[in-house]
Amino acid sequence: MKQGAIFDMDGLLFDTELVYNKEWYAIADKYNLQIDPHMLDALRGTNGERMHAIVNTYWPKADAPRLCDELFRNAQSSLSHKVPMKQGVVELLEYLKGNAVKLAVASSAPIQLIKNNLCLAGIASYFDVVVSGEQVTHGKPAPDIFLLTAKKLGLPAEDCYVFEDGIHGVHAGLNAGCSTIMVPDLIPPTADLQNRCTGIYDNLSEVLKALQVKAC
Repeated sequence: MKQGAIFDMDGLLFDTELVYNKEWYAIADKYNLQIDPHMLDALRGTNGERMHAIVNTYWPKADAPRLCDELFRNAQSSLSHKVPMKQGVVELLEYLKGNAVKLAVASSAPIQLIKNNLCLAGIASYFDVVVSGEQVTHGKPAPDIFLLTAKKLGLPAEDCYVFEDGIHGVHAGLNAGCSTIMVPDLIPPTADLQNRCTGIYDNLSEVLKALQVKAC
């Protein structure tokens, strides 16, 4: 078993990707913009300049940084009272902690949103390190966020699992040299990722079963 485990947040720990979809549609309606579903898929797991570039690809005249800031503010407001947790989260965290695995969250979301969600869900105490996409120059699929998180854990990236639901995040984990496990949420794995991931599972309960029999 690896000594570290790094978790994405949205779509992996929490069932929140549809919240972001809803907020993007609200922004589009507010500013008389048209939503292309491909835009929503392209934006998943991104932040910063990459996120802004994707927004401007679909909405060339939009003030992308302002709209992205508005999106995260609205999402934080929507999730201010309850965060829907994914199946098997607590059981997997308990198992890893019980085996002395260091735990971290590495999410493209703003740091305050990450901390708020973890506290609301009652799982903040499990994590030794929390890293936001705000803390790196290049967001997912670049490896920066996972390399920084591994460094903060005091471990080589090769000795860390990365648990991800999104295409960009999975590529970031692989690019960092981590043992990358995909738990798809809204977007299925590509044929390439099926061959490159350490494992692909339907939910975190299945990941736990695989770890218990040392299948990953």
